[in-house]
Amino acid sequence: MTLPMHQADGLLGHYKPVTENPVFNDQKLKLGVFSSNCSGGVIMSDAPTDFRVTWDQQLQIARTADRLGMEAMVPVGRWTGFGGNTDFNGVCFETYTWAAGLAQATENIGIFTTTHLPTIHPIVGAKMATTIDHISNGRFGMNLVMGWFTPEMELFGRKQLEHDERYAFGQEWIDFAMKLWNEDGTFDVDGTHFTSHGAKAYPKPVQTPRPALLNAGASPAGQEFSARNVDINLIALPTEEAPAYIKGIKQLANDKYERDIDVWTYCLVICRETEKEAKAAQQAIIDAGDWPGANIIMDVLGIQSQSFGSQIKQFQERFIAGWGGPNLVGTPEQVAEQFHELSEAGMGGAIFGFHDYATELEEFGAEVMPIMKRNGLRH
Repeated sequence: MTLPMHQADGLLGHYKPVTENPVFNDQKLKLGVFSSNCSGGVIMSDAPTDFRVTWDQQLQIARTADRLGMEAMVPVGRWTGFGGNTDFNGVCFETYTWAAGLAQATENIGIFTTTHLPTIHPIVGAKMATTIDHISNGRFGMNLVMGWFTPEMELFGRKQLEHDERYAFGQEWIDFAMKLWNEDGTFDVDGTHFTSHGAKAYPKPVQTPRPALLNAGASPAGQEFSARNVDINLIALPTEEAPAYIKGIKQLANDKYERDIDVWTYCLVICRETEKEAKAAQQAIIDAGDWPGANIIMDVLGIQSQSFGSQIKQFQERFIAGWGGPNLVGTPEQVAEQFHELSEAGMGGAIFGFHDYATELEEFGAEVMPIMKRNGLRH
């Protein structure tokens, strides 16, 4: 698969990775595990679960996903929890070191970091990314986040930038990193947000000219950033709204930047032997939901992020069960059909969480993935 890159600083052209990152394979619907590095995962609830943020469980989850042939492990980057009753995501592993550990412990799956660009200098971020790309032999990827949660930015003593300015900052960040990953010798940087004299970085990444990139921006500025820079745009939209969005961002990337982009979604999977059991499990999560914490998140997103916008209120329950993403609920056959609907809407992949990651991921591999293979979503 050819992965066109954007026009920046003389780094023009089309390229193929030295080793193919699994997120670029030929599976019709790529699959991945999302947010397993943070307490709660994608669920803000006191409903009982055996899921814990321990290294033993992280290894178990990652190795299971690797054995099942999944394409990606994508963490959530968090520096503070969200308060409320559960302090959702308040217990979490830092994602570069998490990715390095899992890269060493796995063989085939793509391992991502989620990095808040305002919290790390491009020289440091690019060097750490290259190191993990070598540890993984070209299986590393970066989820680029502009820093939307103001309390986290304040932890670092940073003033929260206006929404679109965050993406201007992100563009400078990735342009700087691209030069570090690709240019021989030294170079200078004199930008609005970064200045550097005599910058250089060796070795270069295994992947050429950079690790795989993902971004979840859905606002106009976010779509522009994704269309210009990344391989995967991550969204959470109702299935009926997805086709128009996907067509639009793919056309933007192709027409304006002469490159391709894939679109993935994230979701919560609740699979049980019967539909009644699955819906009861979903309702139990909602009934024990951390509503104060969910309201904090919705207030922040409504005020500070344009990525969700008017969807905030209608998805209140989905912030309790699924972090705003779709819920795939039912029997193995029903869950497989819901993945098929995502694929038919144009999604190239789905990353997802569970109430109990370790146990339910094993069950997913045994019961849902064979049906997906029979239905042509996987091979």
